[in-house]
Amino acid sequence: MPHSSAVSRRLQVHRRAFLWSGLAAAALPWRATAASLLVKRHATSPDYPFSVGVASGDPTADGVVLWTRLAPKPLEGGGMPDQNVEVRWVLAKDEKLTDVVVQGTCVATPAWAHAIHVEIHGLEPDRWYHYGFFAMGEASPVGRTRTMPHANVLPQKLRYAFASCQHYETGLFTAYQHMVREDLDLVAHLGDYIYEGAGREKQLRQHTAPLLMSLDDYRNRHAQYKTDEHLQAMHAACPWLVTWDDHEFANNCAGAISEKPMFDPVEFLKQRAQAYRAYYEHMPLRAASIPQGPDLKLYRNVTFGRLAQFAVLDTRQYRSDQACGDGNKPACDAVFDPQRTVLGSAQEAWLEASLVQSPARWNVLTQQIMVAPMDQKSGEEFTMSMDQWGGYAAATKRLLTFLGDRRISNPVTIAGDIHSNWVNDLKADFRDADSPTVATEFVGTSSSSGGNGRQIPKDAAVYAENPFLKFVNAERGYVSCTVTPDDYRADFQVVEDVTKPDAPLVTRASFVVENGKPGAQRA
Repeated sequence: MPHSSAVSRRLQVHRRAFLWSGLAAAALPWRATAASLLVKRHATSPDYPFSVGVASGDPTADGVVLWTRLAPKPLEGGGMPDQNVEVRWVLAKDEKLTDVVVQGTCVATPAWAHAIHVEIHGLEPDRWYHYGFFAMGEASPVGRTRTMPHANVLPQKLRYAFASCQHYETGLFTAYQHMVREDLDLVAHLGDYIYEGAGREKQLRQHTAPLLMSLDDYRNRHAQYKTDEHLQAMHAACPWLVTWDDHEFANNCAGAISEKPMFDPVEFLKQRAQAYRAYYEHMPLRAASIPQGPDLKLYRNVTFGRLAQFAVLDTRQYRSDQACGDGNKPACDAVFDPQRTVLGSAQEAWLEASLVQSPARWNVLTQQIMVAPMDQKSGEEFTMSMDQWGGYAAATKRLLTFLGDRRISNPVTIAGDIHSNWVNDLKADFRDADSPTVATEFVGTSSSSGGNGRQIPKDAAVYAENPFLKFVNAERGYVSCTVTPDDYRADFQVVEDVTKPDAPLVTRASFVVENGKPGAQRA
């Protein structure tokens, strides 16, 4: 991020160790010029302290979380002095931050990598705001955020996008360059925000560290990803809902179990604590998600009036180990064990209760892994991924039976993880082609992971093996969604070449779900 002191810079451009600030903290009217905010407090730096940008997240009808991190040397542990630094923040109605609604100060501490989480309450529902931070004689980029409609209101439209799997080395983040032009209300990121592997030579871009193990390693990797200009711009454009998958910590992790059988489980949890801490430090999350050692509660609801409720799920932290030794293979007995779980008992009970109580027209299960048990092999033999819901057959059956029996309003599941696009009708019984469809599944491809992908022909064998499958594509990109009281539309946006800057965007396919009619139809 270039050095800047202009407040009006455009978008292109443990435990409670920080101060939570809200409307009550700024009861007095405030008017001042931008220049008056550029006051050095406690520390100065020759390098720009807001190098990793700004973000907002988890909006409600009256508030939102604002985030930044002071990191003048983002790839070198942040480059901040070992001392607390005062940071001023401003939320305003205009981009120049002159029509101020609320402002305050908070403290960036070394213990939390000088990251700031400001949780604001008392705002007007269903409106846009702008915000910025000021510290060390500098101003941050100006971010744009919004509150959600009031809980009793049925909005006429929601526009959001979901993305996942953004490997820094294997592709450019061109998807976000295009996404920022869509003027979205929200972004949902479904995991693999970073990748934990060691830096490799002869890549488009190279990770700066070995295989991530320490807290500093994870912090530097998050910071490296956040230096990307397109990712920064998208974070600054609207609020995000974030959840993780496996690569934020360790590949194919399952609860407290490593994919490497000889890995010391005690050391594994110590490493998880470092990964989860760094994740929290770099995401616009609320106080409810402050990590407690190796544990971080990430599942929660975010509602857009009575139009949509996002049940943001965590399918990694509480799951049973993958069955049959993991991988793609025929099912063994463990696949059908009713004791095995994807969500864990507490999260599963919470999800059922929140869905029953949901007032929303559309209920979006915002999670990581494909629900449909996809047959991966042609012919009579049935093989499937043990890392997806299909490898947990009893848990999948419980979820889909619940959605059907309790007549949950318009359930839609969204997922990422597998670097390809899929559209599936979710059946009460996948063994019966005539079984009723109880929900709709949209799986989004990777933003950049895996390098350039490919189109899959319409006569590919995977369609014949899986009659509930409506669409599959293995190019890179994201999914943009338009939700109204009458229908839910998903546009599969692809970037055909993620190795070249400014590659164009193509809408490869669009599908619509009608209110009260589960299952997707080609638009």
